[in-house]
Amino acid sequence: MRVHVCAVGRLRKSPELDLIDDYSTRFDRTGRALGLGPLSFHEVEDKKGGGMSAEAPLLERAIPKGALICTMDERGKVMSSPDFAKLLGRWRDEGRQDVAFVIGGADGIDPALRAKADASLSFGKMVWPHMLVRVMLSEQLYRAASILAGSPYHRV
Repeated sequence: MRVHVCAVGRLRKSPELDLIDDYSTRFDRTGRALGLGPLSFHEVEDKKGGGMSAEAPLLERAIPKGALICTMDERGKVMSSPDFAKLLGRWRDEGRQDVAFVIGGADGIDPALRAKADASLSFGKMVWPHMLVRVMLSEQLYRAASILAGSPYHRV
């Protein structure tokens, strides 16, 4: 199952990008044997500053056709890392070819796009900068693959 992160904004050379690259490489290496990956990033940018409504069609074009859509949203479900691993494994086992995790811009994700989502996840009640959400999601994807592989990376 290919994993896509579709996000508003361009991530330039930065410590966040270094972390994302590291976790993405780890995910691809661990996930390959599990039928997970590769992990790819699709960045969109609304240069006119139209907010959520202008970002939504850009995000929709970045989402692969037929992909399961999972929004990263403060209103989404909060879950443990093992539960996230089970969810990812279930989607894979159901025969999903693609899953797209959608990260909105500063104002979040347009309600019409949120309504099209198959799932919605949250990293807690706090609001996180969208660049950090990419890092956290990358790490959790690697952690999920590690859990499914039975590796000692995730400790209870």
